[in-house]
Amino acid sequence: MPYPNLGGDPVDLDALNDYLLSDRSPPECMDVSQLDGFLAGIVIGPDMITPSEFLPVIWGGDEPTFADADEANMVMGTILGRYNEIIDGLDETPASYAPVFWQDRAGNSIFEDWAVGFMQAVGLRQDVWEAVLADEEYAMLLIPIGVIAAVAEPEIGMVDVNFPESFVDELLDKADDLVPACVIGLRAYWREHATEPNHSSIPPSRLRH
Repeated sequence: MPYPNLGGDPVDLDALNDYLLSDRSPPECMDVSQLDGFLAGIVIGPDMITPSEFLPVIWGGDEPTFADADEANMVMGTILGRYNEIIDGLDETPASYAPVFWQDRAGNSIFEDWAVGFMQAVGLRQDVWEAVLADEEYAMLLIPIGVIAAVAEPEIGMVDVNFPESFVDELLDKADDLVPACVIGLRAYWREHATEPNHSSIPPSRLRH
């Protein structure tokens, strides 16, 4: 089984990963990499999406159970802590955002789960995100993520184009550097094209648990 590349993160994603793999988490909940992509999409997107809306998506529409209050606080605190950590990385100059990708035993990164999570966040405001695809310059930042997501879940992408296998292979070869650059670029787009009054001048709110 592959292991996630969790090194260097202040929040304890290993403990969260253990919980997500346990019997107490809902069977259809996200894994750590999918969750990380989902949170990135929430953070940079056009609207402020609150935990009351996005947490049920993380759990796959089911309710998590916890061994005790300490475990509940750890799980929720880590999810919201990672959300804040993504904001902090994007706010740095230059941005230091680093996605959480799974790695196989040979050390190769696996990008599909992260991309699926990101596109799930896009799906929460899909009509609004269509504006990105209509922008020739910025569409090239969203399309690669949608294509990578479609490798694992063809129905989740917003891109109804069959790209050559060689194009997909090239995306995957470059994804370590390409994905964070796309996230940073898409954040810049939404800061310039806010759908809420003054949203572009206000950074995403840090979440508290």
